[in-house]
Amino acid sequence: MKKIGVGIIGGGLMGREMASAFARWCSLTDVEVAPELVAVADLVEDVRNWFQRIPSCAQITGDYHALLANPAVEVVYVAVPHHLHESIYCDVLAAGKDLFAEKPFGIDLASATRIAEAARTSGRFVRCSSEFPFLPGAQRVMQAASSGRLGRILEVVSGFHHSSDLDATKAANWKRKSASCGEIGVLGDLGMHACHIPLRLGWRPARLFAQLQKGYPQRPDGKGGTAECDTWDNALLHSWTSIGGHDVPLRLEMKRLAPGETNTWFIDILGTDGGVRYSTKEPKTLWLFENGKEQFWKKTDLGFGMPFKTVTGGIFEPGFPDIIQQMWAAFLMEREGLLNGRFGCATVEEAVATQEIFAAALESHRDGVVRSLGAEV
Repeated sequence: MKKIGVGIIGGGLMGREMASAFARWCSLTDVEVAPELVAVADLVEDVRNWFQRIPSCAQITGDYHALLANPAVEVVYVAVPHHLHESIYCDVLAAGKDLFAEKPFGIDLASATRIAEAARTSGRFVRCSSEFPFLPGAQRVMQAASSGRLGRILEVVSGFHHSSDLDATKAANWKRKSASCGEIGVLGDLGMHACHIPLRLGWRPARLFAQLQKGYPQRPDGKGGTAECDTWDNALLHSWTSIGGHDVPLRLEMKRLAPGETNTWFIDILGTDGGVRYSTKEPKTLWLFENGKEQFWKKTDLGFGMPFKTVTGGIFEPGFPDIIQQMWAAFLMEREGLLNGRFGCATVEEAVATQEIFAAALESHRDGVVRSLGAEV
């Protein structure tokens, strides 16, 4: 099996998750490439020290430029605060490395556009992180939406909710400050999760009206004082998209203040002849609507129906580590030209399209009006 040297810039929560996915790569049975973590860069010594447990990780550094100079690194995954995306992503590309970027692909639309141009001129392989569409339920939703059996689509709702910001005692971090998270706030934090499948299906908002909401204006700073928090915590984007020549309501929801939601990704698609509904709140359950003389919803339990086959039995349910691994399999196999029709990671074009949606949302909320976007993706 061909090995690909991977470097990680930003070894925090997601950096460790990616490294863990590599460590159990042997569970995949139909891939022809394997990632090998060879280097990690992080400014925090305690974060770096965690990677000492990985024998293949020969370079552990506080300077990401040293990682980029390492010839053993072929692909770089970057998970850093949003205001650092553009400079580091462009440095990765300039160093001749392929890039697996964390969302939202820059701090704003202008930044995303510059990153996209750097990707184009460099000729490197670039994709953006988005793992939830690799769940079996999400895959079945896309199959149903593409099959035509739902009839004329009447409504689409896609979103991501969690409740972490309901805790007023939670210390402020970079995601609560526009300077580091961006003015888009929760849109950048969770927006790719809500947008990925609609964009992949070609359902880009043509016009939208946004309702944005802020949470606590101050939080503990972790040092005995308080810190100002100025990012948007909740966002409802009411939009219209074109599906089959018809205008269809598409609602995108992103919330960090969602009571009772630990970490819930969901999508509903309703049509004249049928419907499909999936939520990670019921991770094994797919809901299907059937129309007729009697109308009813039915549900089915899903097993381990992932895009890339594994040793895991088909009756078992997948978890977050599994979809992270599936996402990496998609990235590496597409990089090799071996995706073969399976679901792929979020593209540069899709990442920029999300930023166009977010920019329109900021303008809509600011002016209290419906904003138009460009042509469909």
